Amino acid sequence: MAEVKRADVLSYLETANMMEISDLISEIEEKFGVTAAAPVAVAAAPAAGDAEAAEVKDSFDVVITEVGQSKIKVIKVVRAVTDLGLKEAKDLVDSAPKAIKEGVTQAEADELKAKLEEAGATIELK
Repeated sequence: MAEVKRADVLSYLETANMMEISDLISEIEEKFGVTAAAPVAVAAAPAAGDAEAAEVKDSFDVVITEVGQSKIKVIKVVRAVTDLGLKEAKDLVDSAPKAIKEGVTQAEADELKAKLEEAGATIELK
């Protein structure tokens, strides 16, 4: 099998339609367990007519405010969701209030909050 070069991939993307590219991105996300989320840019203050748009928040910070009674369970969950080592996860939990993850989607933030609260922590979404 011939080696595929970056130029070959870019050439394919230039000729592919948006549905093919979307399917390719979905396959890459599934195969490698990654998300192709667009970087979040800092927006300027909205105009008076954009008041509704300002209320819609699309990225959240998951902040641990209190560890609770089951510190070990909380550390295990933090390690699982952040891929930190034991010492780093313990230090993060000990330094509460502290952000566990920043700039995540609403769904991911809710999932993390549920997992951490189940372990006994108090979580705040900002």
